[in-house]
Amino acid sequence: MPESPDLPTPDAPPPDPSAPGAAPLDPHAPVPLTPDEAAAHGERCTRLLDDLGGVVLGQDDMLEQMLVTLVAGGHALIEGVPGTAKTLAIRGLSRALKTSFGRIQFTPDLMPTDVTGVNILDEVARAFVFQQGPIFADLLLADEINRAPAKTQAALLEAMEERQVTVDGVSHQLPAAFSVFASQNPVEYEGTYPLPEAQLDRFLIKILVDYPAEEAEVAILDRHAAGFDAADPETFGLDAGLDREALLTLRRDARRVRLDPELRRYVVALVRRTRQDPSLALGASPRASVSLSRASQARALVEGRDYVVPEDVKSMAIPALRHRVMLTAEAEVEGVTADARVAAVVDSVEAPR
Repeated sequence: MPESPDLPTPDAPPPDPSAPGAAPLDPHAPVPLTPDEAAAHGERCTRLLDDLGGVVLGQDDMLEQMLVTLVAGGHALIEGVPGTAKTLAIRGLSRALKTSFGRIQFTPDLMPTDVTGVNILDEVARAFVFQQGPIFADLLLADEINRAPAKTQAALLEAMEERQVTVDGVSHQLPAAFSVFASQNPVEYEGTYPLPEAQLDRFLIKILVDYPAEEAEVAILDRHAAGFDAADPETFGLDAGLDREALLTLRRDARRVRLDPELRRYVVALVRRTRQDPSLALGASPRASVSLSRASQARALVEGRDYVVPEDVKSMAIPALRHRVMLTAEAEVEGVTADARVAAVVDSVEAPR
């Protein structure tokens, strides 16, 4: 298991709260994760990624970032052209985790109640009964989310933030493992509605999906020739190694991954530097700091470590910040991208040693 030379070793004694200048222990702080617990989680995650990599070929980065999103208990916005296995990846992940899967095809005429559900009059009981909408699932695919008008997109805001929906003044809790994976097409803008900043900020990370490499495309055809069918989950060949309870345990233990004060300051420094970049009209908010720290902890756990290293923060900085910054008009004209500016921010801030 990799060691961080600049961080305390797992065998180091805990700090003495009675020592001069020592910070008082927080009774509500989670118990730190042990190296053995982290290694066991890392092995499970590695097996899961290997299984998924046999179903979704040539998209290893997307799969890893999706798993980080799930372990962190967040939501992801996935942007890529049609046919790059976005839906297949989510369905495969749901099947491997033995979780319920829901899909909502967003269209201009979709109403909020089509997402959340509606109260229906029961003629026999002479009372209204709540009929759950498709949002009541562990893993929800919000397909082409930017095709729905703002009022329908807003139906997801409460769900993504508080994991509940309110219909006619009554709140209904969503499943404990609830996560949203929303997709959008980057090349087709006719009939679409840009996502508002408030909704973009609800996504833990934004995943960009590119075309697979040539060899991966050949392997895709080979798999189809061998009987694979993306529409038939029975052909996926996935051995469900994790269930819903195991996923919830992963999420709880991700919060126990050690994030040292120096790294917390590093996260804040990165986020604050985006607000000083002259090419950015809008920098990242404090919520971005929380998202980046949670994503870094989740990545460390997926890697089998009980502590975060600077590389975790650096690797998650672009996915966690790219959708939270806004370029100036001059920068857009010059062809500058949000990814390039966030990468420049990461290069400009010295990481702790």
